[in-house]
Amino acid sequence: MHAELSVPYADTAPGQLSFALDLPELPALETRELAGVFDGGELTLRLLGASHQVVLRTPEGTLTETLACLTDRTPSLPPMVETRVAGMHYRFGVFVESPPTGDFGDVVSTLRQGVARSPYGLVGVFPGDDNAITALLVEPGHARVVWRTWHAYPQTGQLVVTRTTVTAQTEGDPR
Repeated sequence: MHAELSVPYADTAPGQLSFALDLPELPALETRELAGVFDGGELTLRLLGASHQVVLRTPEGTLTETLACLTDRTPSLPPMVETRVAGMHYRFGVFVESPPTGDFGDVVSTLRQGVARSPYGLVGVFPGDDNAITALLVEPGHARVVWRTWHAYPQTGQLVVTRTTVTAQTEGDPR
């Protein structure tokens, strides 16, 4: 799913992002609901003016991942987070990529088109630059779901790339 967003992006560099698992749903510019992608749960992809939220609701509870420019938090982008949330094993990883000079637009264009075509994707293009995007893509599963995100910063020629894996836990599972 492709969305042309009408609000300028709030963040302009990877160093302005903060990661959180404890926030309520923030106002979204665009959403995509995906039912049945994980163990009877419902996943909502949410594009924010300041990046993204993913909300996973299951019978055991709700997990809300936020990666955004948050004015009330000090920016922090941990390279990895692994924890138990709402009865699920949660693993998040992030890295910043800098495609070679001149390749940034091609990389973003290919990414934008691929995610927009997927039945499990959502990509938002911010006004003013076709390379200013936030993209989210889900890999559904039964007892495990994976989502990846890309946050493109044309001003710096950088991509923030994340990968999250959520696995259902059973009693006695040490993960």
